[in-house]
Amino acid sequence: MGFPANGASADKPLKFLIYGRTGWIGGLLGKLSESQGIDYAYGSGRLENRSSLEADIATVNPTHVFNAAGVTGRPNVDWCESHKVETIRTNVVGTLTLADVCRERGLVLINYATGCIFEYDEHHPLGCGIGFKEEDIPNFIGSFYSKTKAMVEDLLRNYDNVCTLRVRMPISSDLSNPRNFITKITRYEKVVNIPNSMTILDELLPISIEMAKRNLTGIWNFTNPGVVSHNEILEMYREYIDPNFTWKNFSLEEQAKVIVAPRSNNELHTAKLNKEFPELLPIKDSLIKYVFKPNHKVKA
Repeated sequence: MGFPANGASADKPLKFLIYGRTGWIGGLLGKLSESQGIDYAYGSGRLENRSSLEADIATVNPTHVFNAAGVTGRPNVDWCESHKVETIRTNVVGTLTLADVCRERGLVLINYATGCIFEYDEHHPLGCGIGFKEEDIPNFIGSFYSKTKAMVEDLLRNYDNVCTLRVRMPISSDLSNPRNFITKITRYEKVVNIPNSMTILDELLPISIEMAKRNLTGIWNFTNPGVVSHNEILEMYREYIDPNFTWKNFSLEEQAKVIVAPRSNNELHTAKLNKEFPELLPIKDSLIKYVFKPNHKVKA
């Protein structure tokens, strides 16, 4: 479904307004836009401040707006448990304000959301390949972060100008980035071993730019097809990056003792995205092509 964006007419060159300059995805978006020769600017307004967003749009005059800003918490989502008002201010009030301002101006908003709003259940059991679809109602409210994200997603369904991208456990070829899921789990003392849907940014972020060009809207499961477990990733890491790497596993029950809020584990159904972008690689193939082969250390 496309939105008849006033700003995205065929005779007007692309210009992106991006929120999240200091964030991981926001930074990558700027570099991608630059590499594709697309004019872009970062928003300086705060998401919850409507007049500052209106000023940004008036100044930049974009054809599309990207929202990669938001509170995830540092060092992790447990931060949100003790900073609930700050989390609401950005993740709920801010995102809705930006969507509303964009709609008033006929602009498509590409909103990087999360797929960590589901957990395996009796209808979507672990290991059965039955993924959650775009129209499914979130069933995971174990963390306050996920709870706010589920709220916003439900409200954004009413905005026909918003393209909601459910990102999960993002991974990139930059293994030095502490936000990279692979980097995270290689630094953990112990990891759980559960298959999950994940997002390879090197492959999927360029697709999000293409989605903007096509003025696609609605909710999209924004992960590579299939699932991969923590151990499978670490086995690839050992094979391609560090042959001496070792790790230890522990159970969800043991994990619960060292974290504040439970974590989401799920598989997302990617048929909708696959139909629009049939070239999209399965998760394990994408990991090898975009992450592990480029970082492979060949023995002398």
